[in-house]
Amino acid sequence: MNKKNLLELCLSPDLGGLELYMVRSAKALAVDMNVVSVINIDGKLEQYYKDTEYKYEVIKKKPSLLIYATAKKLARIIDENKIEIIHAHWTKDLLVAVLAKQFSTCKPQIVQTRNMTMTRFKDDIYHRWLYKNISLMLPVTFQVKEQLERFIPEVIRPKIEVLYMGSDKPELLKDDEVKELKNTLGLDEKSFNIGMVGRINEAKGQHLLIKAVELLVKKGLNINAYFVGHPMKESYLDTLKREVKERNIEKNIHFLGFMKNPHHFYQVCDAVVLASKRETFGLVLIEAMQACTAVIGSNSGGVVEIIDDEKTGLLFENQSYESLEKKIELLINDVALKEKIAKAGQEKCYEKFSNEKQFVELKKILEEMI
Repeated sequence: MNKKNLLELCLSPDLGGLELYMVRSAKALAVDMNVVSVINIDGKLEQYYKDTEYKYEVIKKKPSLLIYATAKKLARIIDENKIEIIHAHWTKDLLVAVLAKQFSTCKPQIVQTRNMTMTRFKDDIYHRWLYKNISLMLPVTFQVKEQLERFIPEVIRPKIEVLYMGSDKPELLKDDEVKELKNTLGLDEKSFNIGMVGRINEAKGQHLLIKAVELLVKKGLNINAYFVGHPMKESYLDTLKREVKERNIEKNIHFLGFMKNPHHFYQVCDAVVLASKRETFGLVLIEAMQACTAVIGSNSGGVVEIIDDEKTGLLFENQSYESLEKKIELLINDVALKEKIAKAGQEKCYEKFSNEKQFVELKKILEEMI
């Protein structure tokens, strides 16, 4: 059987769960399909393709008024590779994907993995044209599916099918390797060490964990928080550091910067927190749970489809650092609970959020379209 030709598209300039999922998707599907990835020349994804066997092209994402130039370059790549399906990941790429489809001779079908929420009706002339040119949308949660069905009129609505994101089964460290990594990162063996992984910006909620740690320190508890991720704006990181200093908790708060692969980091944490104001899914939680680390997440968005409160993790009131503080204190004082939810979380991830299972399903969905 001839391999199908697939184009994975992500022109986002950022580096987070959405962008890394695109990389994993491209590499997993390349086993059975001819895959070419198209990424932003000014983005951060090329490091995952350079000097590898995986085929990719870089193009410049032009401003809105020059979007036709970007679309024509994409159309050239489509025709050169006889692309049958475009798999888009970033919502802002839909316009360039649809325009490229119009310019190309191949006229590929367009599939979008929908990572973002939808909050308003899409019934104007532009969106009617846009969605009529999309064959399938794959929302990453049932909550997003409900939003798509609510806000996109049925007459123009693409087919919708929920497909959760997954995570690779991590390499689990041995006890001596955990101890060595803790020493390397400067983690205190006697402290309760809590981690947060993600871009440093206000929406991700680092300030909530900082305030929660302050309350716990005032109670005399030995706790350290470690933040992994690059800042969207250095000025915001500076603001957080000033806040830490003003609260007199500099010895308890640590910024470790970006880590290309945080799977080992999760394993040296007693718990991992996701405190985003609005999180469509929560891939960080999946990764930490697969590493058998207890997780705490806000009770909003897709997080509630991942965490079963007090069974596979803990939920706190969204945007409430007082509620977050109470959940962390619960784990500090109840080691048995921490271990129980960590184990149950790992089992749930192997069952529902395995990359292996999700990419098998994705491949099946795409191949059935052609």
